[in-house]
Amino acid sequence: MLLLVDAGNTNTVFGVADFEPNKISSILRFSSSRERTADEWFALLRPHLPHLEREPDLPPGMIVSSVVPAMTRHLVELGRRHFRLEPLVANATFDLGIRIEVDAPHEVGTDRLVNSAYAFAKYGGPTIVIDLGTATKIAVITEDGAYIGGVIAPGLGLSLDALANRAARLYAVELAPPPAVIGRNTVAAVQSGVVIGHVAMIEGMLARIVVERCQPRRVVLTGGYSSAVAGVLSGVTDYVPDMTLLGLRMLFDRTRPVAP
Repeated sequence: MLLLVDAGNTNTVFGVADFEPNKISSILRFSSSRERTADEWFALLRPHLPHLEREPDLPPGMIVSSVVPAMTRHLVELGRRHFRLEPLVANATFDLGIRIEVDAPHEVGTDRLVNSAYAFAKYGGPTIVIDLGTATKIAVITEDGAYIGGVIAPGLGLSLDALANRAARLYAVELAPPPAVIGRNTVAAVQSGVVIGHVAMIEGMLARIVVERCQPRRVVLTGGYSSAVAGVLSGVTDYVPDMTLLGLRMLFDRTRPVAP
């Protein structure tokens, strides 16, 4: 068994996989916490992994992508203490299969690198990856496999929280497209502004990226909030909600030591 960990600012997602390529048998999602210890993470995971009782030496592999340094050490300790293994922690020095051509490669979030590596391996280039998480991120990969940067904007959840917290008569609503852009009540109006407004921002940025570079072969949508826009965002060619976990699965195969 292989444990895949995508630690983000809002949610931490665990994927459980066997060693069959491109397959994830189960996905577990928890809220992210910078203070949660290795023991607390194990207590959360244990009820969902009953085979750990039967085969306590599992998993034989673990790989982590984390954009929250304070959480990384607890997740690494989870692997060391409870699974007796040394987790791989994805970073820019991995064999990503792409070049990183930006001003400061070490500043690029590992989720963006993992997504870009998977997208190029699966689709080639030029490819654009749109990742809707705590932040909405757009990554651009060239035809010859160079990650050249992209866009980072406040995500759907942040936008809705800011509106609900700062406007006295507005409140949080379901993050879903309304029936029409012109909202006929407060809920629909907020959904239009937050969801459809976000879609318009992404579509506008895509149009500008095309002008700066070229028409992409594929535009891939992923991320925890991606389901909110999947049916209304134009230009998307592929919808892969769990791309980061699939990318980690791929990178583990490339990076793990080969048995003698």
